Amino acid sequence: MKIILIITITLLSIAAIAQVIVKRSTKNTENHPYTVIKDYGSFEIRTYEPAIYSYVVMESGTYKSASSQGFRKLAAYIFGGNEKNQKIAMTTPVSMSMQDSTVMKFKVPEGMEMEDLPKPNDPSVKFEKEEEKTVAALQFGGFANDDIIAAKTEELKTLLEGEGITHKGNFSFLGYNPPYEVVDRRNEVIVEIDYEG
Repeated sequence: MKIILIITITLLSIAAIAQVIVKRSTKNTENHPYTVIKDYGSFEIRTYEPAIYSYVVMESGTYKSASSQGFRKLAAYIFGGNEKNQKIAMTTPVSMSMQDSTVMKFKVPEGMEMEDLPKPNDPSVKFEKEEEKTVAALQFGGFANDDIIAAKTEELKTLLEGEGITHKGNFSFLGYNPPYEVVDRRNEVIVEIDYEG
């Protein structure tokens, strides 16, 4: 019994240390800069700076299947799956819009321009530049799935309607943590809005 207790305590200690290391790594990952225009308590109005994205378009499926497929393709590209075998830094959050088709996007790190990006080995990996945009963002924790994302999307719609804010209908899910990070997870649902301040 004593041996089992020692093994259990040891495994829990290793798991806790691993989560601290993962959390530190997540904090050091480049984020897409934004400015909070107004905090409504339950959601925020933000302005995001222009950015370049790598992205893939997939047939709509479940969050789990689409996120796995999209992440695999984009991660392969930034980990060297390109004509220069060039590694490109990971950024956060990972963006997914789940409409008629599912689009997953990784922000290109600051300092890289479109002409700097090596050609992907996978032709389904594309690039686009987004201009400055104003969004409403609803944050939540835990692990996301289809039901939770749908519920948070409806919640954000209701909150915007209550404030008389018009949205453009293109809701996206933002995930900030790797799947093996289990503590203090951050997720968001965002949508572009017409906002005069």
